[in-house]
Amino acid sequence: MTTTDIHNAYTDIKLNVGCGAAPTRGWVNLDNSMSIRMGQYPGISSALARLQLIDRQSAILAGMSRRASIRFANAAARIPFATGTVAAIYSSHMIEHLDRREARSFLAEARRVLRPGGVLRLAVPDLSRLVDQYVRSGDADAFIGLTHMGLDRPARPREWARWVLIGPRHHLWMYDGASLARLLRDAGFVDTAIEPPGVTRITDPGGLDLKEREAESVYVEADRP
Repeated sequence: MTTTDIHNAYTDIKLNVGCGAAPTRGWVNLDNSMSIRMGQYPGISSALARLQLIDRQSAILAGMSRRASIRFANAAARIPFATGTVAAIYSSHMIEHLDRREARSFLAEARRVLRPGGVLRLAVPDLSRLVDQYVRSGDADAFIGLTHMGLDRPARPREWARWVLIGPRHHLWMYDGASLARLLRDAGFVDTAIEPPGVTRITDPGGLDLKEREAESVYVEADRP
């Protein structure tokens, strides 16, 4: 194998950032959930589950992280890959959990690790769909509930402990296709486009679910210049 072949093989890396309980076969799967860290210590995660300090979903994710080799990474701070070494990044229903500063930091990291011509694909809850539903129904409470922008504060000590261990899961920002595309352009990406479900410019997406959460999502792709 030549040096060029080695470089090309290395830069065929594809990352699923914020994979949660849906890792992609053939991709490197990253998530910043505390459950991923706990998955490295089965005894601790089992004890916390028995004490009901983590919920069933978190316990399942902790176990899955070991079997599926999900790696812990806080992508809003640093994606643990060298500059220009990644072919594609996919992130589904993650960026809306970041505040605006964190979202810009994540996109800067994505741009850094992607090779020139590398593809970033984001799937997010589509705010425009929720607005359309609200216009049709006139139900403001249902609209706000579906945005997941609010979360009840813990009322009991055990709930506070869960909050500290796992963190809140509400949304910090919402996007439609146009606003997400604008955010990507502002971050220095080019050829930004809203893609229909099932369509991608990623070469050999393998097991990637191109219609993940289709009923509620909008998909935006862009290239690293």
